[in-house]
Amino acid sequence: MGIGGGVFFLAIGAILKYAVKTKVGWIDLKAVGVVLMLAGATILVLTLWFWRERRRRGERTVVEDSRLTHFGGGVPPDPPSSETGKPPNMP
Repeated sequence: MGIGGGVFFLAIGAILKYAVKTKVGWIDLKAVGVVLMLAGATILVLTLWFWRERRRRGERTVVEDSRLTHFGGGVPPDPPSSETGKPPNMP
């Protein structure tokens, strides 16, 4: 249903309650209008409540996403020396 359905029931109920002046022998149109307005208000309140709950659950923050890098020998290579630009254990 959602917001559109709630507004629709509110509008139809208000029309039946306040605008229709016809008397029908087997049904009270003013009572039907009140029931439809209450149903529309209930639908609106429930829809907004469920939206609030969904928005509250959706707020999650990832603090950090880190990945480990592994070197082939299990030990990271030595940093390059300042003289040659190559690691010291390389010829």
